[in-house]
Amino acid sequence: MKVFGIAGRSGMGKTTLVIRLIPWFRTRGIAISTVKQAHEAFDVDKKGKDSYEHREAGASEVMIASARRWALMHEYRDEPEYSMDQLLARMSPVDLVLVEGFRQWPHPRLEVWREEGGKPPFWPEDDRMQALVSDRMVAGCPLPWLDIDDTDAIGRFIVERVGL
Repeated sequence: MKVFGIAGRSGMGKTTLVIRLIPWFRTRGIAISTVKQAHEAFDVDKKGKDSYEHREAGASEVMIASARRWALMHEYRDEPEYSMDQLLARMSPVDLVLVEGFRQWPHPRLEVWREEGGKPPFWPEDDRMQALVSDRMVAGCPLPWLDIDDTDAIGRFIVERVGL
């Protein structure tokens, strides 16, 4: 599986871009999955649900399944957080995995950044950044610039970089 990241600070438009890119890849016959970094305290379950109670009782993993989907929740308990390779090994094989967040992982990525977000970009300190996706060119940025509204150019850039 090829892995490529979408990075950027909160509120810059990372998720919006990923949601546009997924169908772009699919219409070109590229099987795609995503990994989304969440805050440490996130929970996909709800208190009072049986699956939540199973985890609270101490189950290491709880799988929820229906005729339409399944989900596996794994509690780290006393384990360290999984690496990129450990998490990807638990996913079904696809052509491309887009990773939103996880800047500590060693994969190539682009940064979504807009000046009006009021936060500094990551690219000056992150040598894994391959391009800057923004609503305008940024003076002094040595990375290729991709217009945030040009899904086709961004998708083609990723395909080229990962060799699909």
